[in-house]
Amino acid sequence: MTEFKALRVNKNDEGVTHEIVQRSTDDLPSGDVLIRVSFSSVNYKDALSAKGLPGVTRHYPHTPGIDAAGIVVETSHEGFKEGDEIICIGFDLGMNTPGGFGEYIRVPGEWVTKLPAGLTLRESMILGTAGFTAALCLDKLERIGASPDDGPVVVTGATGGVGSVAVSLLAHAGYEVTASSGKSDRVDYLKALGATTVIDREALSRENPRPMLPTAYAHGVDTVGGMILSNVVRSLHYGGSVAICGLVASPNFEITVLPFILRGVNVLGVDSVELPIVSKNLIWQRLANDWKLDSLARMTQETDLAGVSEAVDKIFRGDVTGRTLIKHDEENPG
Repeated sequence: MTEFKALRVNKNDEGVTHEIVQRSTDDLPSGDVLIRVSFSSVNYKDALSAKGLPGVTRHYPHTPGIDAAGIVVETSHEGFKEGDEIICIGFDLGMNTPGGFGEYIRVPGEWVTKLPAGLTLRESMILGTAGFTAALCLDKLERIGASPDDGPVVVTGATGGVGSVAVSLLAHAGYEVTASSGKSDRVDYLKALGATTVIDREALSRENPRPMLPTAYAHGVDTVGGMILSNVVRSLHYGGSVAICGLVASPNFEITVLPFILRGVNVLGVDSVELPIVSKNLIWQRLANDWKLDSLARMTQETDLAGVSEAVDKIFRGDVTGRTLIKHDEENPG
């Protein structure tokens, strides 16, 4: 039995509160890999869980954190041994299973990826679910035949976690990137990540009765949904594709069939949660090798458990740019 610190979210009729508590590894659920967490990160889904909003966590009290990277301290799984550096994202971690906002987690081995050579624990959590999702978007686009020669790729919600990594990954892979953002003071930030052009999100937010718009983008990565996604679809070149992975503006979007049957465009759904571990491992390998980014430091702010509540509030205020890394106890390696 080992005691450790964790952020605990309590929810009752009086509201939602956060506290840092002492827990024991005996309190953790069953699983064949016990992990000492070195780093986690703050994602939109963590913010929903931490605020007690529906759709993520069913039962409270709870420890969020859909991302974790650290060291195996105990395992009965044949694929791992004590001392292995690992990454765990998605599945039920941080949703209804205690997550990376605690210094220890216990999970099934089928949720766990060995840290690939070329990536540190810290880098893996700067990426986290958001960066991993951005990589899945690029992977989906390229699987359907996207190429830098096709033309500009638009990234919506570009200053967010997914958007920031998507801009960097696309630029790194040789694409011309148009970044859409509502933060006019982040133009230099987005260009430093590799964006060629930065547009105000209002350009894609306007309602327009026309079923199709003049072509402007070869492909897209959409993190927001709603009218912005509708306008991206209506603005795609013939045969263009948009990978969709977010809903911060709206889970709905209105579109006619005309862009699909007259321009042959594609909408590609992206999920990082239930993606099988074999596929997750392959994406992590790419992020450690041919998709390894040198721009991670530019998009990162760091905090500890005591700063998580403020980080969550920033998400709901729309004040977050890039990624928020959580570093656990100084004794944790990484």
